[in-house]
Amino acid sequence: MYHVQGSRGIAIETRRPGVLFLGTLAAVVLVDQWVKTVVRGALRPAESIPVIDGFFHITHVRNTGAAFGLMPGQRSLFILTSLLVLVAIALYWWRARPRSFVLALSLGLVSGGAIGNLIDRVVAGRVTDFFDFRVFPVFNVADMGIVVGAVGLFAWALFAPIEPHQQVEAEPEGGEGDLENPASLQTQAPVRDPGTDGDAR
Repeated sequence: MYHVQGSRGIAIETRRPGVLFLGTLAAVVLVDQWVKTVVRGALRPAESIPVIDGFFHITHVRNTGAAFGLMPGQRSLFILTSLLVLVAIALYWWRARPRSFVLALSLGLVSGGAIGNLIDRVVAGRVTDFFDFRVFPVFNVADMGIVVGAVGLFAWALFAPIEPHQQVEAEPEGGEGDLENPASLQTQAPVRDPGTDGDAR
């Protein structure tokens, strides 16, 4: 891993972006599915265990909507959306070959979160949520991956350095022909009228 200074900000690049991307993706999916399995086995639907009473609970929620319970009952739409997001990320990775640490990490988080919730929707028809802060919709590890990854992508888009490009100098109004002919760039002396000179004498 090493630092590269650009014309805007500092980019942290990684020598193995694919390993970082796939490792992050796998970690999010594995942790998400493991915790969901534990919650489903330990709690009945709608059952809640207070961790910090009145502030943070573990609550078993069956979510048929999107992240944080938005738009319930749209299972087919969310499956299609998740697949399109994953295909778009795969195509971008194949074409751009990104080396940015932040970009690879963020794409891994978003992809892992999308796959984690996609597995739930395909297998069970709903997503298991459990993090309950009482004043916020209940969510899960996959949702966290998607949100944190999206924030990382936004930050990368704002602060990623601009690749230096060779700048083309502006040419004089005369064009390239004048540059090739140095005589044309010299200031010509004004031509005097002989009649005018005679009158002056």
